[in-house]
Amino acid sequence: MSAMEPDPNLANAPVDEFNEGPTVSMLEILTWLGESKRWIAGVTAAVAVVSAVIAVLLPNEYTARASLLPPVSQQQSPPAAAIAALGALSGLAGSMTPKTPDEMYVALLKSDSVQRALADRFDLRKRWDFKSYEQLRKAFPKFVRISSDKKSGVISVEVDDTEAQFAADLANAHASEITKVLSRLTVSEAQQRRVFFEQQLKETKEHLVKAEHDLRAVQERSGVIVLDKQAEALITGAAIVRAQIAEREVQLKVLRTIATPQNPDVQRFAAELRALRAELARMESSPGSAGSAVDMPVGKIPEAAIDYVRARRELKIQEALLESMIRQYEVAKLDEAKEGPRLQVVDTALPPDRKSKPARAVIVLVSALAALLLMCVAVVMHRYTQLARAQDPQREQAWKSVLGAWRWRH
Repeated sequence: MSAMEPDPNLANAPVDEFNEGPTVSMLEILTWLGESKRWIAGVTAAVAVVSAVIAVLLPNEYTARASLLPPVSQQQSPPAAAIAALGALSGLAGSMTPKTPDEMYVALLKSDSVQRALADRFDLRKRWDFKSYEQLRKAFPKFVRISSDKKSGVISVEVDDTEAQFAADLANAHASEITKVLSRLTVSEAQQRRVFFEQQLKETKEHLVKAEHDLRAVQERSGVIVLDKQAEALITGAAIVRAQIAEREVQLKVLRTIATPQNPDVQRFAAELRALRAELARMESSPGSAGSAVDMPVGKIPEAAIDYVRARRELKIQEALLESMIRQYEVAKLDEAKEGPRLQVVDTALPPDRKSKPARAVIVLVSALAALLLMCVAVVMHRYTQLARAQDPQREQAWKSVLGAWRWRH
């Protein structure tokens, strides 16, 4: 008997008084399925064949994986410290604040800055066939998955693509792109000092070259080549004090960028700077104290050599200042190196040698199983509807009225 033909015995089936429908036993359901087994098997086989063809036509996809390790040092950079401070306000912010450093780096890896840079670098819109960046941004998690292990804190970057080499290149590019983003964020105190002293060192070198040219020009113009020891001592002493003043000014300027005027170090440097300036003023305007190597102020030096004194003093100042800037610059570089790398690459992504998708056997099995279940449900529902109509003519008439009301053409 066909699954679509009415069963003459349905009219004699018992009716449930409370549910207003016929009562069907498990044996009757198995009987219905047995009578329609050819129909069910045919549809299931057809779906399995179609799904197998589709699975074969699907392109192979490869998954490349890269592992990154966030900083594990106890000292936090200003961005991390700020986020940690916000964590104390969890009662107000809820779960929006990252609780661990790896969560912060995962959020940065998923940020628009990193995704746009990768999209432009690898031309992802064209490769993945998206018309706009917004469409690409919404579909990004389909191709790139970023997660962190809660126990170890290691961040995993997984990329799916039809080309194994491209998937590996895109996974490895995340490390370089997030490094660029981090370089634009707030830098640490050691980095601030290193950048500042690097600029000061460059300017001091330029000033030293200029002082050397000026001294040579004065020597050629005045004919003064060497001064006596008293004038030499005056020049050297004033140059050292000026260099110390310049060094304190630079240190005070750097310190004021990270501390308030009430900071003890700021007040100490300011007091030292005032004392050095007073000492320089005394050396240049009045004779030295008894027993000092410098017994003559600048005004007592012969008029013919005054230009030479000034040029030589400027040269000495720039030489002493250059030594100080080099020392401070090296100290800042060492402090910055102690901070360690922000994000370390644990595993570099390599081109996978086996596909990860599609699972063709799973696709065929799931499709066939779904078709089998749907066909069984369809057969049972069809036979049950026939049974209900046979026992209740009024319900059958009502169903015909409903179907007629929803027709487009009457």
